[in-house]
Amino acid sequence: MKYVALLSGGKDSCYNLLHCQKNGHELVAAASLRPVQGKEELDSYLYQTVGQDVIEFVARALDVPLYRGDILGTAVEQGSEYGTRSSRKGVDGDETEDLYDLLANVKYHHPDIQGVSVGAILSNYQRVRVEHVCQRLSLTCLCYLWQRSQDELLSEMIEAGMEAILIKVAGIGLTTKHLGKSLAEMRPTLVRLNDLYGSHICGEGGEYESLTLDCPLFKSRIVLTDVETVIHSDHDFAVVAYLRVKNARLEPKSSLDAPGHLTVPPLLDEIYEAIRASILEAEPNYSSLSAVSFDSLDYSLDFPTSTKRQGKWIAVTNVQLQCTADETIEDEVTKCFNILKERLASFDLSLAHSTNINLFLESMDDFARVNAVYASFFGTSPPSRACVALDLPPGIRVRIDCLAFAESGSSLNAERQALHVQSQSYWAPANIGPYSQAVVVGERLFISGQIGLIPSSITLPSPRSLATEIALSMQHADRIVEVVRNGWEGHTQMAVYWLSDAGHVNAVKKAIDVYDGDKVSVKLLVAVKTLPKGALVEKQVMVHTGRAWIEEDDSDYDDNEKKELVLKKVQPIYQQGSIVAGNLVLHWETSQSHAAPDSAGCTLICLRSGHDAEYTDGDVALLGSQLKSIRALQPCLSNAFSIRNFHNVKAKQHSIKSIIPAILSGLDESKGLPPITYIPSRFIATQSEDDWNVVSLIVN
Repeated sequence: MKYVALLSGGKDSCYNLLHCQKNGHELVAAASLRPVQGKEELDSYLYQTVGQDVIEFVARALDVPLYRGDILGTAVEQGSEYGTRSSRKGVDGDETEDLYDLLANVKYHHPDIQGVSVGAILSNYQRVRVEHVCQRLSLTCLCYLWQRSQDELLSEMIEAGMEAILIKVAGIGLTTKHLGKSLAEMRPTLVRLNDLYGSHICGEGGEYESLTLDCPLFKSRIVLTDVETVIHSDHDFAVVAYLRVKNARLEPKSSLDAPGHLTVPPLLDEIYEAIRASILEAEPNYSSLSAVSFDSLDYSLDFPTSTKRQGKWIAVTNVQLQCTADETIEDEVTKCFNILKERLASFDLSLAHSTNINLFLESMDDFARVNAVYASFFGTSPPSRACVALDLPPGIRVRIDCLAFAESGSSLNAERQALHVQSQSYWAPANIGPYSQAVVVGERLFISGQIGLIPSSITLPSPRSLATEIALSMQHADRIVEVVRNGWEGHTQMAVYWLSDAGHVNAVKKAIDVYDGDKVSVKLLVAVKTLPKGALVEKQVMVHTGRAWIEEDDSDYDDNEKKELVLKKVQPIYQQGSIVAGNLVLHWETSQSHAAPDSAGCTLICLRSGHDAEYTDGDVALLGSQLKSIRALQPCLSNAFSIRNFHNVKAKQHSIKSIIPAILSGLDESKGLPPITYIPSRFIATQSEDDWNVVSLIVN
């Protein structure tokens, strides 16, 4: 695509251009924001303003037109989110809106521009705001340095032939003597300061700023002919000083100049490459379900739309409606969301409180049209989401379930952290739908369904490779967890692997055997109609932070005095077992945050008739009583607030309807039946066994 470069003049914004070119994009213009006339430098939250006198030379060296704008606003919105969760509007008076005006001007003069190059490495603050602007202008962020190792990046920049100098210092251990020194000269010092003080090697903590004098994309080299050192502040802890460029010139580059080597990170990290290799070596039987007919299904098994609140959590399940033949898919999605809004409003909540949504479609052909309507209901930091196509009943094209969290405090994002990355990078896929990659709230982390896309291109591997897609889906989920992890270690509680073909079950099981990340989680493998983009596998994950609010154990408290709650690290508990009741076989596994009646967790209860034999009402009753007696399941059965009920569409519906009560009978009747979403599935397996008739995935 054609793109515009956001230029600060620094090493990161220029190095990202090399990766844009490597990925086939065409640079057609540059853009930069500067302090208003009379101000040499600003302490901006968003922009590098030092070295602005040289930006004209950088654009000329790149041989592209430069568009300039003034920084008129300030950092009005300084939080982790920008804008609101209910609309895509910006924030009046914020300096981010100056970027919107600048890029809108560039797009006016270059209507064929589709992308924006951004040199962000770690700054969520910068990325969120640039992406917000790009979304409003229908532009794609190209951010190939995002989440890269800073040590590796600095070495790669030098190896690629980047010539950049320090133009500002503001970090411990850096002084005026380091101004004007090159990256190659400074690398040993920067590594040493990282070892001593944890300073960012690439200056991501504001330790220093740089100016690029040459880069393989430059047609000319920048030569500084007159500079002076300006000391902004001289503290014992750290000097803040910068170079004022008074004069410079461009020097033609020789055609004999040898280009440097551009390093592209491997698609898979070592552990996930090992997973991929293990699948290929095992060569499981990837049979197809094409011989099985799904045209004549009994749709009598279903549950109504229902809602439940437990503590701060609210579950709304099985949101759907029967539409007439003349109603469009857009009408149906809108009506479903209106139902969801009404259900949440009954608890004084809005869609902005949504944490995770499961979106089930009758046909993935409707994916783009559904997304267009779906997006209109959300703004900044939408909920995480999984989307798959199911064998839904005739006349129903959309089914939704939702978990919401009643945030307290005056700020809507006081307890909620969302990761909504929309940039193309080497890290993990940008959104292909209007959802966040992850939402953390109430000590739970919900990861959106991850398919095996190549992040840099947002395409599936070609030629198609099941092993690569499985490894990528696992890597994507783990990389997302790493970015949002904030002072907690955490553990996966639930991993659902959605499959486009039941013949892929063995390959996923092999991957799970090699992978260490799901050891204390419940694991479910479900074959469905189709997945987004025709993917072969989609991994959906729920993680617990490994922390819980626990009463402080302090002898100073009186026996009758209410103890203070303290957030403490807790130890996860994973247990599993089986029950046989006559001709019924039940398998259960549960993952709980810690050993406590009010623990948070997920539980699988899987049922089938043994050897397809008939079972009696007595078998069902016996199973229910045995289920209630299992101590490990009590936290789940007593505090369940949401159930996803997976049912094998090949099984006899009447038989399934009669054994579901065996599962439900184990729940705490005094608290009412939890909301249930019905998920017709083509094949259901756990890590240890295949072909279950019905599986209930219970969240407590």
